[in-house]
Amino acid sequence: MITHRTILELRTALEPLRAGSRIGLVPTMGALHEGHEALIARARSECEVVVASIFVNPAQFGASEDLDRYPRDEEGDARLAESWGVDHLFVPAVEEMYPAGFQTWVEVEGLAQNLEGAGRPGHFRGVATVCLKLFNIVRPDLAYFGRKDAQQAALVGRIARDLDLELELRIVPTVRDEDGVAVSSRNVYLSPAERAAARAIPRALEAGATAHQLGQDAAVVARAVLHEEPLLEPEYVEVAPLDGRVYLLAAVRVGRTRLIDNVVLEGDQE
Repeated sequence: MITHRTILELRTALEPLRAGSRIGLVPTMGALHEGHEALIARARSECEVVVASIFVNPAQFGASEDLDRYPRDEEGDARLAESWGVDHLFVPAVEEMYPAGFQTWVEVEGLAQNLEGAGRPGHFRGVATVCLKLFNIVRPDLAYFGRKDAQQAALVGRIARDLDLELELRIVPTVRDEDGVAVSSRNVYLSPAERAAARAIPRALEAGATAHQLGQDAAVVARAVLHEEPLLEPEYVEVAPLDGRVYLLAAVRVGRTRLIDNVVLEGDQE
């Protein structure tokens, strides 16, 4: 595995590989876990060249969010990425991605306004901008995202369609720990009591999915389960259409930690 820190280095390394090779991109913010491993494994199975990026993107964090304490372990991440089969690791500095004078941002209307967009103003502007930059830098044939961030995946798909990008998106199912909690870099913040409480999130979503199959209101049922756990503070629990599916989505605070999760109610599960 080769690590690159500048756009020029990465572009120079990839250019001779393009002829006859499919290039897959796995964008990450580091703190790699089993969810990232699943993305990389899917890319490895479909592409001759796998590129992963590690960039904690300040543009997608609000002023009161956890940018400063977001988990960072570049050395450990690099070891994992190499063991999982990454060929090229892109680890740019903030100044490389947003040089002095940077003033161009990507705005997605409609899709970016509700759910995560409502609670985190400006978040999806940062996501959209950094993803488009990475697509332009790497020029991948395929890019891989997790279904846990369903709204983000739908947003990236909208960008690809609206801007006629020459790449395919692969959305990989959510990876869960044995207790059902969706794997997330932010899970390391949880105390043992908070981790135990977080198990109610997937239980609530599954209860909502069962209710939906019976013709009941999935969101109402899921909220009721969450309210039984005193350490949880739901921000939203909503049913929404995204990327041709219908989801039950939730954002829940567990102490200082904000977790998101979802289940598909209607449509392809893959």
